Amino acid sequence: MKRTNITTLVLLALIGGIGGGFIETLLAAAGRPIVLPPLTLGLALLAIGIMVVVLALPIRRLTRGKASQPIDPFYSTRVLVLAKASALSGSLLTGFGAGVLIYLLSRSVVPGAGSVVQSVATLVGAACLLAGGLVAEHMCTVPPDDDDDDQGNRAVQVRP
Repeated sequence: MKRTNITTLVLLALIGGIGGGFIETLLAAAGRPIVLPPLTLGLALLAIGIMVVVLALPIRRLTRGKASQPIDPFYSTRVLVLAKASALSGSLLTGFGAGVLIYLLSRSVVPGAGSVVQSVATLVGAACLLAGGLVAEHMCTVPPDDDDDDQGNRAVQVRP
């Protein structure tokens, strides 16, 4: 599995930010109440980001040679997929939180402090989920062996 590309993360954050601002603008233009993410969303995203890193710790110990017993390969695959999904969804939600926050701060009417705090909590929680996913993904990588370091640079020898 390839590492998460920074271009993909930036693109998802832009999509989330534009989408968040667009949804808020459409709702306000229609005279409906805007969507404010609850404070508990930011806390839940923070907790999930921490849990993803904690789940990757046994794999990190094994790859560094500090574990005494092997780990189920299905476990490590699931943790790696969870880390990648956390990074991607964290990027999208970070953009969404930023879009909502920019919408709130760009209005001519000053928003309530509670609205801004809820948006900032979502933004920070989603950024922690993104960071936790990237850290866990890094923790799941296997260091290269000494024999495999220059494998791509070695010419293939064919015997006649």
